[in-house]
Amino acid sequence: MEGGARVRLVKSEENRSLYNKLFLGIVLCTVVTLTLTSTILFVFFNRIALGQVYRSDLGTLTQTSREVVGMTDSAQSLSFQIYRNLNVSKLMFYEEPNIYDTVAAMAELQNYLLSMTYIESIYVYNPKSEYLYISANKGQNGMIETDALLDKEILQLLNNYKDYKPFTPIPRTVLVDGDTGQREAVYSYLCYDAIGSPKVVNSAVIVNIKSQWINKDIGNHEDGSIGKSFIIDNRGRLLSGDELIPGTSKEEGQPIIRRILSDADSGYFVDTVNGEKSLISYTAPDSLEWRYVRSTPYKLVTHEVRGIVRTTIGIAALLLVVGLLLSWFLSRKLYVPIDRMANRMKMLEVEKRNSLYTIRQDFLRNLVLGREAINPKTLRNRLATLGVGFDFNSEYRLVLFKIDRFKTFAETRESDLRVYKYAILNIASELSSQAYPVETVDLEGDSVLLLLGAAKSTEQADEIYLQSLLVQIQRAVGEHLGISVTAAFTEPDNQVLHLHSLYKKVKEAAQYRMLLGHRSVIKAQDTPAPPIKEYAYPEDKEKKLVDAMMSGKLEEARDQYAHIIGEASRYPIPVLQSVITHLALKIVSIMRIMQKNHSFEFEHSPEWAAPAMERFETLQEVDDFFGSVFDEIQEKLVEKRSMRHDDLIKRINESIARNYSNPNLSLHWIAEELDMSPSYIGRIYKQITFKAIVDVINTVRMEQSLVLLQQTHYSVAEIAERAGFTNPSYFYRMFKRHFGLTPTDYRKSAGGEETDSSDAASGHGG
Repeated sequence: MEGGARVRLVKSEENRSLYNKLFLGIVLCTVVTLTLTSTILFVFFNRIALGQVYRSDLGTLTQTSREVVGMTDSAQSLSFQIYRNLNVSKLMFYEEPNIYDTVAAMAELQNYLLSMTYIESIYVYNPKSEYLYISANKGQNGMIETDALLDKEILQLLNNYKDYKPFTPIPRTVLVDGDTGQREAVYSYLCYDAIGSPKVVNSAVIVNIKSQWINKDIGNHEDGSIGKSFIIDNRGRLLSGDELIPGTSKEEGQPIIRRILSDADSGYFVDTVNGEKSLISYTAPDSLEWRYVRSTPYKLVTHEVRGIVRTTIGIAALLLVVGLLLSWFLSRKLYVPIDRMANRMKMLEVEKRNSLYTIRQDFLRNLVLGREAINPKTLRNRLATLGVGFDFNSEYRLVLFKIDRFKTFAETRESDLRVYKYAILNIASELSSQAYPVETVDLEGDSVLLLLGAAKSTEQADEIYLQSLLVQIQRAVGEHLGISVTAAFTEPDNQVLHLHSLYKKVKEAAQYRMLLGHRSVIKAQDTPAPPIKEYAYPEDKEKKLVDAMMSGKLEEARDQYAHIIGEASRYPIPVLQSVITHLALKIVSIMRIMQKNHSFEFEHSPEWAAPAMERFETLQEVDDFFGSVFDEIQEKLVEKRSMRHDDLIKRINESIARNYSNPNLSLHWIAEELDMSPSYIGRIYKQITFKAIVDVINTVRMEQSLVLLQQTHYSVAEIAERAGFTNPSYFYRMFKRHFGLTPTDYRKSAGGEETDSSDAASGHGG
């Protein structure tokens, strides 16, 4: 397995080295070409998208400009028409027109207002009159004194009429309700006569057009179109939607306005608007010297471009993958002969190394196990031939590692067992090689062996250092492999002829994991070794254990078991193992007897005893398992005893219910009927029910007497006899003590009939 892994690893590394040079040129050319192409396409598509959006915006904004100019022409024509209207002219030139002229003129103004829905209001101004004549959809209407006028701004416009170009829309907001403060956005058109009066107008007609008629394409669009539109009027002011952003707009907007005003033609550019990157399109000044601007978020403009970019990247990635696959395929085809030859050479090298490793492991294993004849003269040459640099003629020692809980480990990871053992050897060799010359041997089963040569320094020759190194190895194996291992080591030796005897010592020492537990570090010379012949098996304690188990005294059985195991644990491990096996067989025989006598079904089958020592690695595991066996036996006995007691209680209760009217019914009578000891059934009944049998008998008799008193017309004396009492007076006393009143009183309270004289005599006699 290790050899196959090495072959795959070496082959993979060599193939990468062989093909990478050929791949590199093709892949780099492909990637650079795709990157440049994608970048050029991205820039080109961005420009196309910006140009398309600009042309679309310019067309829309130009159309809006035409509509505003057309609206201006309409307002101019209307103003001239009003000026020429005979009735209205009287309002403009007569200081005090008569009421009929005023009514006729206001009616004319109202007709203009109704016929043109885009007009918000019409003002007629005569500086000689104290009134302003207004016809409006909202707010003030009729003859309004100038002092009471809500739209004060119109007077300021008329006083400063020279500041405004004639018939150029003047954006403003008009107060229409003084109470609520409601305002309406309008565009005002001034038509005035200032001939002969350069400072003040002689007369004027003001037409206020609703702002939404001009701004219908300005501001946020509710029809789903993107971006916002604005107007920059002839005075450089920014108009947005129905609102006028007077004078100077927001600080960040001023550079944008200046940039637009600096260009005499239409155009577009990209800048930040309200913190968002946007495309700004604008028109050339129209006849009103107004410019129309639209701001569109950049991400909306380039949305489709980003989709194209994603598609391009996907295509590029696909081409890259296809290019790599084609490169790999072509390189394989081009280098098949060379590759085949190189692989063959590598396989031969790996096979040689693996074969040499296997031969070396077999030789070292046979050497340790005593299967190889040792000739010190030829051993050095043999070791050199196999590539083993370990020197057995200098000081060396053995370290044996045993995998803890090996049976469970082997069952779950049987297919990977050799790999794990190889990994343990690698970890141990890597950590130990810093201080000692190392050689590793894979033994059978749960063990691996470490051969440690003479320490490389005086400090590392210390035994405490060795123990700390073994603990470090245990910790590393646990962290990297999730395996617990126990380590045992020998004293140093310098004779290769002692190799097998050293191995036997370290193997015996490792058995003391039984006492010291998993993941212990065991020094071979510290293990106890009293002669086996001194141990005498305690037959008397075994007999007490058997008797205690058969009689159900499981606590006493546990104590005897603990004495036997505790004494055996002071002797060599073989003694303890034989004692455990003997006890297992003995307990199995007891469990089989219990199965036969009591029909018990044990969870721990008696068949477990045969391979007992294969199950346990530590004494704690032995104690836990035997303890669970004792617990199960005790549970079965308690369950059996409980079932027997329940049956006895049931039989006693049935006897009382059946024979309560018998005057002789008593504990002894029941014991005789059941053929059992009176003291035994009395004690068991009291333990289970917490009541004495005689009390239960009296309770049943009292309950039956109540039934007879309620449901029959028997006399009290007859009821006493039927309830099992031989003396009516005694029955009276018991009944009154039990229920707090006499039988006669109870029958009366329950609605019974009067008792006869003999009943009364009997009752009073009691």
